Amino acid sequence: MGYTLDDKLVVGISSSALFNLTESDAVFRQNGENAYRKYQAEHINDALKPGVAFSFIKRLLSLNNLCEDQCPLVEVIILSRNDPETGLRVMRSIKTHGLDISRAIFSQGKSPYEFMQALHMSLFLSANRDDVVEALGMGFAAGQVIGQPAADLEGTDLRVAFDFDGVLASDESERVFQEGGLEDFHENEALNASNPLEEGRLANFLRALNRIQEIEDALKLKDPQYKQRLRVAIVTARNAPAHERVVSTLRERGLHVNDAFFLGGIDKSTILNVLRPHIFFDDQRGHLEPAADQVPCVHIPFGVLNASPSEQQTSSE
Repeated sequence: MGYTLDDKLVVGISSSALFNLTESDAVFRQNGENAYRKYQAEHINDALKPGVAFSFIKRLLSLNNLCEDQCPLVEVIILSRNDPETGLRVMRSIKTHGLDISRAIFSQGKSPYEFMQALHMSLFLSANRDDVVEALGMGFAAGQVIGQPAADLEGTDLRVAFDFDGVLASDESERVFQEGGLEDFHENEALNASNPLEEGRLANFLRALNRIQEIEDALKLKDPQYKQRLRVAIVTARNAPAHERVVSTLRERGLHVNDAFFLGGIDKSTILNVLRPHIFFDDQRGHLEPAADQVPCVHIPFGVLNASPSEQQTSSE
């Protein structure tokens, strides 16, 4: 029987999310594909610098040493628009940086995100918005990285933060807010406080993180001095009384977070700059941009807030 990914947390990542490809992209845009291929060949032994998701991926992979049977808990697979030849620089950079990534799909000129289902991926990260939007449209969990890499590239602790609506849960409540305003939103959430929302695109990713946390919980029981490395937070614009539906949804869906920040419209960057997650997921780019110079961010361009005017009109009819 071949190697299976069924019981692992599998993340697909483009080279543009893992590494800083600003110089390479500039060559491609200004001089075309042949010049780009030549540039990559000439710099094949020059390690690429860390990109937005680098620290998140490195720390996520470090959790593999929690497994006593040496069977990885996490697999990261490169999904690249490069052909195999120009992709060599990416793979050599991975080796130079000591990342435990050995699997890759190179598909010249297009994103290979359609292989996500076959590879049991619960998340796809890319700097290419079009690829992310198309992957979301096919029912996958995907996000566009924005901002800067985490300042602390070394370490084995991992802090992950999520928005709630449109990310871990559906955008059902957000649609009520957009159509009826804050008063209607709060009335709807109070009436449905005990009714869980449908799962959002990143719910399965959180579920996979929770499985790793369960391993850490067991280690903590064996050794009270053990310091748990993975911590998960929700940072949401909801506040009381709308906070109750967050709790009931997580409970009913079997999901768990360590911390929840119900900010009621306070700028999320004020909390994120203290919390310093190694990655933060939100469906509103306006919530991400104030924090993106300090915190690696991922935009989930999904739901009513990211629909075109024509799509918004159709959904309201």
